[in-house]
Amino acid sequence: MNSHKIIALFFLFVVCFQAAYARDLPTSSSTALEWLKRMAEAPRQHDYAGTFVYFADDYIETTRIIHKADDAGEREKIEVLDGAPRIVFRNNDEMKCYLPESKKMYTEKRWFRKFFPNLLPQSSEGIDDNYYVKEVKRERVTERECQVLLLTPRDDLRYGHQFWIDTETGLLLKVAVLDGNDIIEQFSFVQIEIDKEIPPESFKLERSLLTREWHVTDLVTSFLKEGEMRWKINKLPAGFKKLIEMRRNLTEKSPLVDHLALSDGLATVSIFIESLKKDAPPPAPGFFTNRGAINIYVRTLDDHKITTVGEVPVETIKLIGDSVVKHD
Repeated sequence: MNSHKIIALFFLFVVCFQAAYARDLPTSSSTALEWLKRMAEAPRQHDYAGTFVYFADDYIETTRIIHKADDAGEREKIEVLDGAPRIVFRNNDEMKCYLPESKKMYTEKRWFRKFFPNLLPQSSEGIDDNYYVKEVKRERVTERECQVLLLTPRDDLRYGHQFWIDTETGLLLKVAVLDGNDIIEQFSFVQIEIDKEIPPESFKLERSLLTREWHVTDLVTSFLKEGEMRWKINKLPAGFKKLIEMRRNLTEKSPLVDHLALSDGLATVSIFIESLKKDAPPPAPGFFTNRGAINIYVRTLDDHKITTVGEVPVETIKLIGDSVVKHD
């Protein structure tokens, strides 16, 4: 799930979903789509180290990232510099997340990688079906020339995006998520070095943290075959496809939950289904908001809690969450 904590703002369970309005937009140009392809491939081809800022809802968070790609694959260190310290190490799909204040460490094998600046899968095919991609202008970010792309959604089921792509390497240096003309979330490098030498010790835990006794939790994911899960999505919204079905634990003491993941090629949505405890109070159904582009929708069905989380508008979250049913 998204790393930001859910803000406890509860909205009344009253939303009337209307059919998505399809916009009459032209086919994206081949050169605009080629920029997206370069952007998708760049994180797997270049070393980089820098600092970026996340901004949403008057909240600002600064993060330092070090990334190396070589014949052994990819290694990465991500360190949040504001608030409670968080340090994530990635070695290809293996993740370790350290929380120094609580002395907790979580390990997980990630099924899907999406973290700034790596926001696209390696294949960007199909994005033109859901977004009109347009080259807008050239603009500098951290003293590097960037090609600015505008992605306008072809209907009202998804948000728009603006990408600032380094013209030399194809690396994404800045992104804004748009609701109409309003920026609801933004990531931007404020300092970056690309293809400079990165020493191996950059990916080691600091000496002061090595001596700690960490409480380690292994988060385990089991991948399920088609139809093995008791649940299905009765009707997917236009442009969305199911990526995977899983069963996993989300914390050290939580029971296993079913997890369905969807994507339209850019935006992702996760559905978590968990059994309700007999003596526990029922969860409050309705909408919750997180910072920025993430929306959350909770409903109950047959003694189960269904939580739908994604970087799409609330109408889309509700449409997806209400489509979850049991297999016949």
